[in-house]
Formats: sequence, structure tokens, C-alpha cells
Amino acid sequence: MNEKALQEVLEGVIRGVVQQLGNQSVTSATTDVNTEDSIPVELSARHAHLSEADAIALFGAPLTPVRELSQPGQFLCKERVRLIGPKGVIDNVAVLGPSRGSSQVEVSKTDARILGADAPVRQSGDINGSAGIILASQNGIVGLEEGLIVASRHIHMSTEDAKRFGVADNDLVCVRLEGDRPLILEDVLVRVNENFKLAMHIDADEGNSAGWSKAVSGKLVGKKCGAAHGLCKN
Repeated sequence: MNEKALQEVLEGVIRGVVQQLGNQSVTSATTDVNTEDSIPVELSARHAHLSEADAIALFGAPLTPVRELSQPGQFLCKERVRLIGPKGVIDNVAVLGPSRGSSQVEVSKTDARILGADAPVRQSGDINGSAGIILASQNGIVGLEEGLIVASRHIHMSTEDAKRFGVADNDLVCVRLEGDRPLILEDVLVRVNENFKLAMHIDADEGNSAGWSKAVSGKLVGKKCGAAHGLCKN
């Protein structure tokens, strides 16, 4: 066998091995996970959750519900706040209720740059050691030493939804957003509670990159995203 023929044989073997590995990755990415059913995708714009004490300091009274949100018990409030950071200001920021034990502000990375704040990516409620921010209204001002975060992308699921999709609370999954600009988002946190309504929440930066609209939905690709072949594996 001459050198050229030997090279062609070796290249054929390599192609076969690569194809076999790729097929195995695709199979492992879809095993035990429901990849067929769609998940509604909602855009979570910048907003604030306030403690009752901070709400009273800013507005002189508890929060005023205006409209229910998709998650049971959550609502949009009449009140709005101004965010004041080291380098910039963002006005007319929505406040969501009910009141929490500690105030928290959720923004996108773009918002954080406007404010000049180093907001970490965190799960909602995990504010220990996060960035500080000043909240202002026409009636008052409140300074938070911590509480400014970029909320990690996540999916709300009921216990029945979690069984249907083959996942559990705090799992990290990959989700393909199916719209005008399809993409796969990695490390999507699954949050399971019997009272949750099925919905994936992404921020404005993520929504813009995917060409988000209300028609956009997502489908699970798999769990524990791996670098090999850019796919997720169980």
C-alpha cells in the first residue's frame, strides 16, 4: 500500500470514530430527558423586590398590587423606583410583590454596566456579598449594601412538570430557544415547587440574543452541559 492510499485509509478510520462519538453524544444528550415538550419562555426585565421596611421608607406605605404575574402569588406593583449606581442611573424600574425579608434588585449585565456596578450572576435570593445599589423614589431613598444581582437563567416547574421532563430541583440543563435566532443556553437552573407554573425566565440580554418574542419557546437538550461536541450530557 502506497503512502497516499494509507493516508486515505487512516482518514476514513478517523472520520468513522468521530462520527461514532458524535452519535453517542447525541444519544446521551436525549436519554431520560423530555426533549419533545415545549417550555414557555418569558422575558424577565429589570425589577426590584423590596422588604416591607424599605417599601415604607420609599413610598410611605406597603406595596400596591396592580397585576398578577405568571407565577402564583407574584404581582406587579404600582410603585416604581430609580436605581442609582456609581456611574449611572436607571429610572422607572418595576417593583414586584409580595414583600421579601431582604430587598433585591435584578438587572441584566448591560444594566449593570450602565450603573457602573459589578453585579454577580446569582440565583434569586442569593444576595450575600453581591453589589450595593441606591434606590430612590419621590418620597424617600434607601441604600442597599448588597442586593444587586444578575439573575441566573432558570425554569419554574411544578413537581408534576419536573417528573414529565425528567429533571429535579436544582438540576442544571441545556435549553434550545426556538425562534428567529435559535440558540442553546447552558447551565439553566431548574427550580421545582408544587405551586410553580411552567415557565423559563431569561433576562433582556439573553432575550435580545435569541430574538425573543412571546412566541418563543424552549426545549430541553439535556443535563450537565459538556464541552465535547458542544452538547449536553446526562
